[in-house]
Amino acid sequence: MDRGLRPDLAALKIAEAARPHRRRLRWLFVTAAVLGAAALGSLGLSTLKTRARVVDVTTVRAAAPEPAAAVLNASGYVTARRRATIAAKITGLVSDVLVDEGMRVEMGQVLATLDELDARARLASATADRNATAAAIEDLRVNLANAQRELWRAEELWKRGLISEQARDQAGMAVESLRARIALAGEQVSAAEARIRIARQDLENCTIRAPFAGVVVSRDAQRGEMVSPVSAGGGFTRTGLATIVDMESLEVEVDVNEAHIARVTPGQAVTVALDAYPERPLPGRVRTVIPTADRQKATVKVRVTFDRLEPRILPDMGVRVAFLQEEPTRAAAGEPQVLVPRTAVRNEDGRPVVYVYRAGRVERRSVRLGQARGQQHEVVAGLSDGEQVVTAVSEALRDGQDARVRR
Repeated sequence: MDRGLRPDLAALKIAEAARPHRRRLRWLFVTAAVLGAAALGSLGLSTLKTRARVVDVTTVRAAAPEPAAAVLNASGYVTARRRATIAAKITGLVSDVLVDEGMRVEMGQVLATLDELDARARLASATADRNATAAAIEDLRVNLANAQRELWRAEELWKRGLISEQARDQAGMAVESLRARIALAGEQVSAAEARIRIARQDLENCTIRAPFAGVVVSRDAQRGEMVSPVSAGGGFTRTGLATIVDMESLEVEVDVNEAHIARVTPGQAVTVALDAYPERPLPGRVRTVIPTADRQKATVKVRVTFDRLEPRILPDMGVRVAFLQEEPTRAAAGEPQVLVPRTAVRNEDGRPVVYVYRAGRVERRSVRLGQARGQQHEVVAGLSDGEQVVTAVSEALRDGQDARVRR
């Protein structure tokens, strides 16, 4: 190509009339940028305003009272206030025993019977004596009526002078004698009736009944053995038939060292741990402090009752008793207590606050704190049982802010 004909690129230009105005384009670009930034800012603020904060909440529950501290510990045994070894009132041969260990009996239930032959014979003899004496009285009354007629005749004859005064006196004496014999026979009938009552009581005593409702814990006699209310006959005579315990009267008997007895008062709260079930202590109260000391052991006997009885409590079980310190609780003073996690409490302006979640919003609430319990804190004012609080309060959380619970 000819050098003189080469194109000159620098000489190529657009005519000024055909070129857009530079200033107008610049203003268009600036306007678009401002409008875009405004739209983005409005969208961001709207998004920030409508976005709800995700929070973790927990439901506030009433705080259970803390157990009182033990001021004294002692060991003892379960005993029964109503415990009886049932014995016969008379000496006799056991004909039958109707109960066994573990059987529950009611008041008046027959436990055993004795041989009744001797008692029935004595009853029959007393009855016969009474009947014979009563029959003799009738004979004496007939004789008395005849003697009274003889006395009347003697009085008439004596007035006429036909008999002596001695004969008249003898007729009167016969009447008085018969009257005395009738009175004596009446007393003999009464004595015979008394012997009948004794014989009937002996017969009734051959039936041994339960004096109160309870459980048979020991059967001490068998059929064919001799029993007696007193010890007799060496080892061949029993003094008891069975032992009954009223399970409703079970309590605890402990020996407290006399140096510490001042720490025990009637009505004091205790916990009773059975040696057989040490992990399940039972509540109780001091019933009484026996007002005497054992000089040999230097102890004072204390009786404790259970607040509630359970089937696992048995007589003569070993127990450990913890005597508790009596302290007034806040609940007794009218101050409700609830527990919240310690992470739910935040200090703002030197005051403890929590954030309560309700109906999609969080509400800042000033509270009054009680004692700390591990990872929880007592709240004695400002919260109610059943409300929901935010468990982890961040610095960005604000009063009245929208929130939703984390799923």
